[in-house]
Amino acid sequence: MKPLSRALLLLALVLAAINLRPGITSLSPLIERIAEELALSRGLISLTTALPVLCMGLLAPLAPRLAVRFGLERVISACLGLIGLAMLARLGSHASSVLIGSSVVMGAGIAVAGPLLSGFIKRHFHDQVGRVVAWYSLSMTLGGAAGAVVTPAVTQLLADRWHFGLAFWALPAILALLLWLRIPNRADPEGEAEPGGLPWGEPRAWLITAFFAIQAGLFYALTTWLVARYHEAGLSLLHSNSLFGLFMLVGLPSAFGLPWLAQRFDNRYQLLLACGLLSTLCLGMISWQPMLLPELWAGLLGLGLSGSFALSLVLPLYEAHTPLAVSRWTAMMLFAGYSLACLTPILMGLGRDLAGSYQQPFMVITGLALVMCLLAWMLGRPRR
Repeated sequence: MKPLSRALLLLALVLAAINLRPGITSLSPLIERIAEELALSRGLISLTTALPVLCMGLLAPLAPRLAVRFGLERVISACLGLIGLAMLARLGSHASSVLIGSSVVMGAGIAVAGPLLSGFIKRHFHDQVGRVVAWYSLSMTLGGAAGAVVTPAVTQLLADRWHFGLAFWALPAILALLLWLRIPNRADPEGEAEPGGLPWGEPRAWLITAFFAIQAGLFYALTTWLVARYHEAGLSLLHSNSLFGLFMLVGLPSAFGLPWLAQRFDNRYQLLLACGLLSTLCLGMISWQPMLLPELWAGLLGLGLSGSFALSLVLPLYEAHTPLAVSRWTAMMLFAGYSLACLTPILMGLGRDLAGSYQQPFMVITGLALVMCLLAWMLGRPRR
């Protein structure tokens, strides 16, 4: 493959990955304001995060089948178009049904694109998996951070109308779609394209899925409620938003560096365990001592959780040997993982409504982080 052609493929991957998170993270700095203006409870407003995550789980198994029928590249293009339409629909999100409905449509696009992008990496960059996954996870983390940090500023620029700030994220989706329409659709070899189920009988697939479920649940719970936790603890809304932005931005180095280190030194499971322990420590501090060095713990939490996510993306690439097999492992990981992870922000919102404080829900997710450490240790044990 010519260098220019490979560079174009990497650019397409990066642009697609950037669009997989802003539709969710852009809500976080505005969620309390939206809940008040639309008169929604915290349990109900959390559906704007939970429903896309649920779609990302339930629809992920469709991805390999759609790729076999229509071609991997074309299905990814269609998903980017779906994400762009969902973001444009948020111009009408002063109606709560439009806001929640656009979240479902966006989640459907992300659900199918995620497994296929892993297959795209396996197909076009099989000899550079660690480096390319580093760019992939960095781009996804960058998109999530931009959604959290840029949305308030865009909202202010657009006459302080939050639905304009949310709809702004249609622009990068449309840009990515224009590039993907230039990527030729490539048919799979006959043997590779044979339909196959998800690897339900593989014990390691279940361990990977359980780890992914917990780290995703933690991320989306924090995406929804971290600002509210700091604000409740006594920090100003501006300071709370800046801590959330720090949480997202500081994760960029680990999102890029850890997949490369995992391939370079073959130590991915040790890195998974280290990220889990770091996340547990930081969540414990936010639960019990949120006013003590908040910048330190928010930043380290970003390192730990972004690293966990980036490394979990690598795992199916080492367990399967063809693009569609990787897509199937990834589809199972996303299907079961996101289906469980979507419950975390909802249960935290309900827990806050029942307990009257965010401390108790944050104590619960600290326990989940400990379970994540146990799973990382089990994955790193020698295979029988």
